[in-house]
Amino acid sequence: MTTSLNSSTRRRLQKLNQIPCVWEGDRRTLSASSPRGDTEAGSECILWVDGSQGVVRAMDVVATDSGPEVVVRTLLRAMEHPNSPAKPARPQKIVVRDREIQFYLRGVLQELDIAIDYVPDLPLIDELYRGFEEFGEAHPPELPPQYATALKKKAFEIWQAAPWELLEEHQIIAVKLNHFDIETLYISVMGMLGMEYGILLYRSAESLQRFRAKVLIEEDATEQLEEAFLKQDCLFLTFERSEEMDSGGEFVDLADLPLSEIEPSFGNIHPLEGLRSVLYEEEASAVFVALEALNRFLRNERRQLGGKTFPEISRNYRITLPSSQSEKKSQPLSVTVSTLPNLATELEEMADAVATEAIEAEDLDDMPLFQSLRDDLIPEDSFLSLGVVSWEMVQQLRQKVTHQQVGKPTEAGDGLPVILIQTSRPKAKEAIDLILSAGGLRGIGFNPGADPFGGDRYDLGVLQTNNGELFLFGEFLEDDPVHVVARKKWNDRCKHTKGYCGLIVARGLMGASRGQPQMKDMMALFEARSLSSKDLGIGMLQLMPQLE
Repeated sequence: MTTSLNSSTRRRLQKLNQIPCVWEGDRRTLSASSPRGDTEAGSECILWVDGSQGVVRAMDVVATDSGPEVVVRTLLRAMEHPNSPAKPARPQKIVVRDREIQFYLRGVLQELDIAIDYVPDLPLIDELYRGFEEFGEAHPPELPPQYATALKKKAFEIWQAAPWELLEEHQIIAVKLNHFDIETLYISVMGMLGMEYGILLYRSAESLQRFRAKVLIEEDATEQLEEAFLKQDCLFLTFERSEEMDSGGEFVDLADLPLSEIEPSFGNIHPLEGLRSVLYEEEASAVFVALEALNRFLRNERRQLGGKTFPEISRNYRITLPSSQSEKKSQPLSVTVSTLPNLATELEEMADAVATEAIEAEDLDDMPLFQSLRDDLIPEDSFLSLGVVSWEMVQQLRQKVTHQQVGKPTEAGDGLPVILIQTSRPKAKEAIDLILSAGGLRGIGFNPGADPFGGDRYDLGVLQTNNGELFLFGEFLEDDPVHVVARKKWNDRCKHTKGYCGLIVARGLMGASRGQPQMKDMMALFEARSLSSKDLGIGMLQLMPQLE
């Protein structure tokens, strides 16, 4: 059944100037080498061309199962909104090479005075498609054919090894090749934050250091970050969700997905080339060897890499490149894989220094101060959260953190309620030292506060040390629905533990683990009593104006 144009559309088209010309129209399957790339392979292209002027008036790419309506849709655009330099117009004649399209258009375009004829060949469109195919064939594949299968296999081995569970971005692994015009590749692992997963293989330590320094300084400046990104000198492997799987716009942690939904991508970044999603043969060889070496290293040294410190390790491997059946098996290459703890410390200290400078540069003049409370324990710009850690993790923290104060909580409920304070390593150390010098932590509580000028009421987070001093760790609006829920959970959990809670101090303010510190980021656990406002004994606190 043919759908007709509505009356208003027909009248609008009838008003267009009719020009004495013949248009060619067709829909054809796009090959994998089409100019649209692999993402459009298997789709169909609809073209409307003015044969008299040699101009493509409109073009669309559609799904193969689209109905004939899409041909008309593109034709109407060719008439009313053609590609430049063509002007809006109606043709006198249309020719197509498909009988079904011819009959369909005859039914739809009635009353528009357009002749619709069948021809066996469309010379202009044929020539365009030949150009498309030549253009597509001139583009190299993303991976050299002899490496495509082997590299993707190595990528999935990396995914299953999950190096981001062991290594932070600043903990660099060196792979000494001395082949393919590359002396050493410096590997940085992305993924500990659960946002982006991948392997960056820098051709020099200097490129890696420059990029990390630029990122730390320009953390919120998008244009500068993009410029810094394109000035890297590295090869890369990244992981994404398969295009067939739609997340509906919601964030999905790739680590929660099955392997069948993960898609590896390879490429190169260079200051003069920019981003290139293609690896040539020598680059593919270097990446293959580096990934195989990294896989073996992770398999052999997983226990050491998972410790509290980044150890100094060096191992030698002999790796054979993949070869096609027609080629002789290549000789194995000798490769040395080493951790670089000194470089890791340098990169970490660089991040800590930038974080400290940012904190010290803050203008604190308008920060609210409540009478009777010190506010010099928790650094400004720290990441703060009210939450819970499982009892299993509490046991791990008691064994692994450098500074700890163990209490006697009842291990009931879903875990120990905790306040998490995450800041730079120097500031975290200062806070821990201050608590220790005050005799340790007596308790954690919340106390009412008020702003007599603005009328707001607050729930003030308070830490009390064993020498009786009180420190403000957070100011929460009393009627904030998020805080109301968090406080209710806090109170319920403290009941389960018979009045015990904890304070965790962690490092990593500017690193990949910001907001989600890992076990190795935890520097202190203080288990203490949960204090009521009556226990604190300071009554309602008033916001005091700053003195000039």
